[in-house]
Amino acid sequence: MPYEPPPDLNALSLAEVAELVAARKLPPVAAWSPKNAGDSEMTIRADGRWFHQGGEIRRPAMVRAFAALLLRDVEGQHWLVTPVEKLSIAVEDAAFLAVDVRQDGDALVFRLNTDEFVIAGPDHPIRSTGDAETPAIYLGVRNGTEARLNRSTYGQLVEIALAGGEDLTVSSQGARFGLIPA
Repeated sequence: MPYEPPPDLNALSLAEVAELVAARKLPPVAAWSPKNAGDSEMTIRADGRWFHQGGEIRRPAMVRAFAALLLRDVEGQHWLVTPVEKLSIAVEDAAFLAVDVRQDGDALVFRLNTDEFVIAGPDHPIRSTGDAETPAIYLGVRNGTEARLNRSTYGQLVEIALAGGEDLTVSSQGARFGLIPA
């Protein structure tokens, strides 16, 4: 079956995004505790491209399938997890890229490079690292993984913050997030 990407973020209401998020049946990787472990020989580059044994994985549906199996442990190691094994995966920066954002009422809706939507809030926090001159902004995705905001998405988020005041903070689903690293 061919992969059908979701509609453009700006064409969706918050309710429609929430329906799409709820309809995606993700495997319960956090509940799996496989005894077998190994190396996937995969890398997720900082620019969001996926590689296996040095060759780029170019099929978006394949990347999306692998992304559904990702978990990051407390030490920061990323894993591809199945019920029978977990395979380490090298991640240069973040497992995902946030490539678009839109404000809808008190919600910030992000689109990832895997065509998934994430609504920022207490369960999906935004964090700022780096310094004030070169900040890096991340969005919590799931199972400990994060998405780094690309430059244009960071710019969109700054515009949203400035429209709400001059303190460079944003809020989403009742949670407030600073865009300047502490």
